[in-house]
Amino acid sequence: MPFAMPSSGRNFYARILRPLLFRLDPETAHRLTIAVLSLMPPLPRAADASQLATTVFGVSFANPIGLAAGVDKDARAIAGWNALGFGFAELGTITPRPQPGNPRPRMWRLPEHRALINRLGFPGQGMEVASARLVKLGGRRPAMRVGLNFGPNKDTPADRVAADYAMLAGRLAPLADFVVVNLSSPNTPGLREWQAPERMRAVVEAVRGAAAAGVPRTPILIKIAPDLEPLHLREICAAASDLAIDGIVATNTTLKRGELGVPSALAGGLSGAPMRALARTTIARIYHDTHGRIPIIGVGGVANADEAYGHFCAGASLVEFYTAMVYGGPGLVRAIKRGLVDLLARDGFRSISEAVGSAADR
Repeated sequence: MPFAMPSSGRNFYARILRPLLFRLDPETAHRLTIAVLSLMPPLPRAADASQLATTVFGVSFANPIGLAAGVDKDARAIAGWNALGFGFAELGTITPRPQPGNPRPRMWRLPEHRALINRLGFPGQGMEVASARLVKLGGRRPAMRVGLNFGPNKDTPADRVAADYAMLAGRLAPLADFVVVNLSSPNTPGLREWQAPERMRAVVEAVRGAAAAGVPRTPILIKIAPDLEPLHLREICAAASDLAIDGIVATNTTLKRGELGVPSALAGGLSGAPMRALARTTIARIYHDTHGRIPIIGVGGVANADEAYGHFCAGASLVEFYTAMVYGGPGLVRAIKRGLVDLLARDGFRSISEAVGSAADR
């Protein structure tokens, strides 16, 4: 029988499971959730509505709803994400070598804002462990697509950062449906400086060269910050066009606080509901600056179908979330998909791809 979560399951999460998880510190709750999902065997899943099927950067997706990077850093729960109904999961951030990340505590809930702040710093088991798990899937690859998010080790010297990304691409790109070059985490010192066009070019060319052996070619995307000035974002879009980048993930977490109505002095990246307008503005600017020619994965502030639809209409071809699942539970994926079908019908669109950029085209 295909796996599905009835509405009673979502109520159970809100009434019973979430209060229990929120008694634990956020990182412990996160680890427990991943541990449970990692035990889930491969299961068949219900077919998605045909209106949600789409093809982006040459890859076909059964639906456009994805798991954001940062949730499953070591590719532990692929079967679980597939069973929940995601169209794709962006796993990672994966680094070449294992590293512990920043000292704890390093993750905080802000329930009054339906938000999180984290300064994790890419903790993970490294690319060899992730590779072994992906290889083990073999012929049991899930219906959903698998993207891999890459980042350098914290102690990698600046003149070796591009080599870190290339090492990851050479080892892991053949195992992924697409890869994402993370240039924008606020929790690795100096990483956001690699969003400068010439530095970005060096990294992308290194990744492309290392991944060139893959057949077919693995699409290469970059992930950018939401805190860029419009001129800097325009320069990045121009460089991405010149480099023929396959896509842009917009956006990572933000360092902004007061401007978003979040009076917190906690260090790290903010995610969740306060990010919605900032992420959507960035999506719309990228869509405008690239003339809609570079696909966008929209991330930030998505907690229901209306919010996902807003990102699509602003110019995103795919949408991801993470924080919303902490507050809304695993049934959120299916609820968003059902809502999107209704919204497409309301506006007379036959497919999700027809809605992409529709707000900008009016």
